Amino acid sequence: MEYVYAALILNETDEEINEDNLTGVLEAAGVEVEESRVKALVAALEDVDIDEAVSEAAAVPAAGAAAGGAAAAGAEEGGEEEAEETSDVPDTTDDDDDEEEEASGEGLGELFG
Repeated sequence: MEYVYAALILNETDEEINEDNLTGVLEAAGVEVEESRVKALVAALEDVDIDEAVSEAAAVPAAGAAAGGAAAAGAEEGGEEEAEETSDVPDTTDDDDDEEEEASGEGLGELFG
């Protein structure tokens, strides 16, 4: 994870994300640097707009909270009758969330440890 943090630091300070700069940040933080991981991260971030990616990632929880709030408001308006109708439907939201989390970070764990 520290490799990604180092890249975020470089991005925030408007420094180029390259092998030398990334290695320098990691060494300054006392991290034992693996050259292959540095190369892989630099290559993976080559065509990525980090600011845009961070903004999109921050918007995901906000969208989920808005959807949850709308569902709660609908349940209040519908009363007990609507609650009884939906009680027969199996709750799969936890399973769907787990699958989405696994799919979204599937290759990152291997790449960054």
